[in-house]
Formats: sequence, structure tokens, C-alpha cells
Amino acid sequence: MSDGPLLRVEGLKKHFPVSGGPFGRNAGTVKAVDGVDLAVGKGETVGLVGESGCGKTTLGRCILRLQEPSAGCVLFEGEDVLKADGGALRRLRRKMQIVFQDPYSSLNPRKRVGSIIAEGYRVHGLYGQAEREERVRALIDVVGLRPEHADRYPHEFSGGQRQRISLARALALEPQLIVADEPVSALDVSIQAQILNLLVSLQRRFGLTYLFISHDLGVVRHISDRVGVMYLGRIVELAPAAELYARPRHPYTEALLSAVPRPRPGAKAQRIVLPGDVPSSSNPPSGCTFHPRCPRRQELCTRVAPPLAAVAGIAHQAACHFPIEAVPPARGTAPPAAARHMPAPAALSTKEGVWE
Repeated sequence: MSDGPLLRVEGLKKHFPVSGGPFGRNAGTVKAVDGVDLAVGKGETVGLVGESGCGKTTLGRCILRLQEPSAGCVLFEGEDVLKADGGALRRLRRKMQIVFQDPYSSLNPRKRVGSIIAEGYRVHGLYGQAEREERVRALIDVVGLRPEHADRYPHEFSGGQRQRISLARALALEPQLIVADEPVSALDVSIQAQILNLLVSLQRRFGLTYLFISHDLGVVRHISDRVGVMYLGRIVELAPAAELYARPRHPYTEALLSAVPRPRPGAKAQRIVLPGDVPSSSNPPSGCTFHPRCPRRQELCTRVAPPLAAVAGIAHQAACHFPIEAVPPARGTAPPAAARHMPAPAALSTKEGVWE
């Protein structure tokens, strides 16, 4: 086992060819993920945020090889996931699981819940029938459902209950890494709080590592140790959650945080409105892909793509030639607006076993 990070992603790319014309010729390439470097430590939660279409979900799927990357390297415990095949890949997939965004379409409507959770045991040839049933009952209890739920079908449950079933299925093979792809975005706010509490409790109990993908900045801030901000297929800022929300260094992150609704009536903060639209990932701008919308752009930005590099100690990185200067708040003053008004999900509790 490697002494380094549990998961390391280096130069990962996923490009989709675009067909066009009457003969279906290649009309271009969509650069969904375009050179991502990321390391995730054991027991850590790394959040990924960004606008829809920025490549968050594609990145998560490529890490698990649900989609084959175009280039790059994915190392899990020092082993190259992209070079594994046959039995080696099957063994790795026991250690890496995913929870999908839609808790209904991700469950087979023709199977009972007990059969859905036990499917991993059958695929990997684990345990006898009696032990499988016992383990399924234990998992159902762990995620806060009742024993009789094992005999029901997915359509008989609410959205929050279905997501609990998805979590039980992901836990069945005792993974080390779970990619949570917007696991609460389809749920009501109160149910979001329950699922987030459950995720925190499960992480403490089983020592799980999460790659948590979401567009909800409040949710990501609550659950993440570090946060990566994606724009047009690349990570443009990566930092500890508290540091990133208090003092963003990339102009895109600053604009995202300024758009978060304020939880208190009358609370004011300066909204940063970016000009134009997000460029097409099939024809990204030269240099820094954010420069057409950036209020800080200079001539260098149009020519040279900035690397993701340390801007405030090794833990805070930004892909920007001219990062925002970090100005610590004066003693006795309130924190920056982006941090001061950041909402957190209601009714959240991180106590062990508190899921309601």
C-alpha cells in the first residue's frame, strides 16, 4: 500500500468527439475534462463545485472508469486504475463506489431492495445466501431503514429513503472511496440535512473517503475538508474549505460566492456579475479559459494558460496569473461577505448516529 494519498489524479482528460454533416464526420471535440490534477487523502472529504457542464460529474465517472478517460493517470493506493483489467480492475472496484444524483433512476425498479443491496455480493461471488441476507439486514439498519423495507420495491419509497438505499448498496462491498455525485440535489432541504448527517456518520464509523460533487456551495462548505472549483473542465482553485470561502483567490470563485443568496433579510453584499456566457467546451478560449469574462484579465491571460499553483501557502492553489490578494480582516471586524453570509443547510448535526 502506498504511503501517499489514497487517490491521485494526474493530467486527466476526457474529450468527446462531435459528429456532424450528412456523413457523420468528426466536427470537433468537446473537452469535458481537460487536464485535472487532484489528490485525496484517506478519510478526507474533497468537494467539487462549479456551474453545470463544467465537468464535475465526468471527472468522477472517469476516476471510477465508468467512462474511459482520453488521457492521464488515476492512482488508487499507488495502483494505476486505468491500466488495470480483469481481476485487478474488479478488485479495485470493490474499493471504489458511487452514489448517483437521481436516487430513483439509479435503482432497478424490477428488483426488491434486498436484492439491489446484495447485487455486489453476487457479482463478486462473496458469502453464502444466509450471510448475504444477514449483511443486507445490517446495512439497512445502518442507513436508518427498517428490516421490512428489504422486501419492497424502489417506487414504494420517498426520495430520501431511496438515497439511503443507494448508500447501503455503495457500502455493501466495504469501499474506501465513495464518489457522491450530487447526492442531495434532488431532495428537499430538510431531507438534504438527513442525508448529509448520514454521510458524516458513515464516514466516522467506517473511515470513508468522499469525493463530493455538488453545485450547492452551502452544502459543500458544510461537509468538505477541502474544496475544488471547476471551470470549463479544469480545477481553477483548490483550498481548505474555510480558507476558500473566507478569502477566494480566483476571480471565478469570488463571483460564485457573491451569487450565493443571503439568509437574512436586508443582508447586503456586492454581487459580481460576469459578462457574457460560459464559452463552449468544444472551442475553449486560448490561454486562461476564464479570461473573456474575467475583470482582472491582462494581455498575458489571453496567451498563456496559468497552472494550478500555490498562492497562499502550499494548501491554497489557484490557476490565475493575477490572483486576488488575500487581505485578512482587521481585528474586531466581521469576516468577508462571502463567508459571513454563507448559508448552511438547516437542521444539520454531526453527532454520531443523528440522522433526523
